[in-house]
Amino acid sequence: MVSPRKIVQRVRGHEHGFIRRMVSPGDIGEAIKPFVFLDHVNGRVPPGAGFGWHPHSGIATLTYQLNADAQYEDTAGQKGLVAATGLEWMRAGGGTWHQGFIHSHGETVEGFQLWVALPPELENGAAEGIYVPPTDVPQVGNVRVLLGEYQGARNPIPAPSPIVYLDVVLRAGEQWTYKPAPDQTVTWAFPYRGDIVVGGEAAARELLVFEEAAHAVTITASTDARLLFGCARKHDHRLVLGSHSVHTSEPALRQGVATIREVGRQLSAAGRL
Repeated sequence: MVSPRKIVQRVRGHEHGFIRRMVSPGDIGEAIKPFVFLDHVNGRVPPGAGFGWHPHSGIATLTYQLNADAQYEDTAGQKGLVAATGLEWMRAGGGTWHQGFIHSHGETVEGFQLWVALPPELENGAAEGIYVPPTDVPQVGNVRVLLGEYQGARNPIPAPSPIVYLDVVLRAGEQWTYKPAPDQTVTWAFPYRGDIVVGGEAAARELLVFEEAAHAVTITASTDARLLFGCARKHDHRLVLGSHSVHTSEPALRQGVATIREVGRQLSAAGRL
């Protein structure tokens, strides 16, 4: 009999106003790479608040708002509005800029932004923006598939490596089990609503990092609960950090920074920055 998957780290994050940073590349991101950054947006947000033009390179970002529309624009050539529960995927590649603003449906906003580290063949490649409306986000029962594939339902975003990223809703007393592929040894869960039990340990509103292994994780909801769940093949490259970038080597970072500067110069020349 296989023993329960062990929790090896618990993270409560650091609050900055209405944002709680659960993962950064310089801390837990090293343990769960390619998942290198996760922000939980949760609180009162002024109408139209957001983030003006800012750059990235070497990563992809996935923005997922539960109860707000996300207005976006990027230097890959796209702009528009993603309705609540849709997805905004921006693969920065070798360097791009984007901006986004939140249009809430109520007094408070809840949502997430994830950063995924890119492999060497993509980290300085072309930028890509994909915007998925809510109706095109696959759902299998109580599970929304934000990246990758779950029980035959595949998200339309081409993940840069074997990754599964899910939003799971559980009723009190309900049990849910995920069995990863043999090479997907990186696993974490973030119960952002309600209380859960994993391997006999209770958890709520903290990110749980599991031991690196390929056996199943079983989660039981003590109350009505909702959680993010991530599983992936380990990103087996260094995390070389810049101000807005994560790369696999110093030369790749220098190349990304140079592209960021050139795109920023173009934005300034056009009066956009």
